Amino acid sequence: MADSRSSIAASEAPADSSAGASAQEGRTPTEPCFTDFLFHQRRKHGKYRVIDGPDPALEGPVADTHCHLAPLGFRAASMARAAAWGVDFACDVCDPAEDAAETFARLSSWEAEARAWAAAVDDAPAAPAAPVRYRLAVGVHPHNASYWGAGTESELKRYLADPRTAAVGEVGLDYYYDLSPREAQRAVFRAQIRIAHETGLPLALHIRDAHAEALAILDEEGFPEAGTILHCCSLPPAELEPWIDRGCFIAYGGAVTFKKLDDARAGARLVPADRLLTETDCPYMTPEPLRGIENGSEYIVFTAAMLAEVRGARPGEDRRRFLAQLHANATGLLDRKPTAWQLSAR
Repeated sequence: MADSRSSIAASEAPADSSAGASAQEGRTPTEPCFTDFLFHQRRKHGKYRVIDGPDPALEGPVADTHCHLAPLGFRAASMARAAAWGVDFACDVCDPAEDAAETFARLSSWEAEARAWAAAVDDAPAAPAAPVRYRLAVGVHPHNASYWGAGTESELKRYLADPRTAAVGEVGLDYYYDLSPREAQRAVFRAQIRIAHETGLPLALHIRDAHAEALAILDEEGFPEAGTILHCCSLPPAELEPWIDRGCFIAYGGAVTFKKLDDARAGARLVPADRLLTETDCPYMTPEPLRGIENGSEYIVFTAAMLAEVRGARPGEDRRRFLAQLHANATGLLDRKPTAWQLSAR
């Protein structure tokens, strides 16, 4: 990677072709798209400075087990940077009520746009990065539970039958925003747990301010044999233990780097090494030291470095083994061959 330092006003930042695409799709990024592979930290008065990645650099590839490509303001740039910074696997999460149609139809073209963006950048890494391998997760988010119906369930199963699909999700309960009635959230959550059982796919959970009730529902319906992911975890140890006891995979994103979330870091120390995952939830939950800008899969290197530190994995061979375990957890769970249900549903 280049090692220059700069401070650049937003109005001076060069644009790229994805900025036009973003505008055409109705997205309004809040920061410029820099045409390089560096990390740009927002400063005061609309200025940015280049900062280093983890020092020393991570010793192995990283997997992003939960990202959202469709809403990214500068998608091609982010996808290209992710590959350059060592992300080699990612699971893109979408929703039939929002962006699943766009995602399933355009994923291949997004990948091609990312390769083209990387090829056009002057300071591209000397060794071309292997492209990120993308899988998909699809499910009706609790925010959208009100939209559930026979047609939605049929559409969801059609997407789940696609061999690129690796999980049902993100699904669950969100009692913080309450954008759908709680009764509807509970009913749709149960329905999608049953679909996970039927399809043989893992279940990716979105739970906010409803962990006790979600756990009770899962106990009644049964945790899917293929695995359950507690996405975007920041629970303190006492609240996390029941999920660990039930064999869940626990995924940590940018929140584990936030200065005030000591409870999340304490929880991360409890997770068995073979059930620990990294994620971004991009374009949300940007990790330190880049909070305040749109998140991207490339920023997962900061989360992975923090998790290694929390777990006592020192840079070098120790951290290499730790990262290899996290990577194996992700691909073992989300990069499997099609299930028997998927093969029969074609």
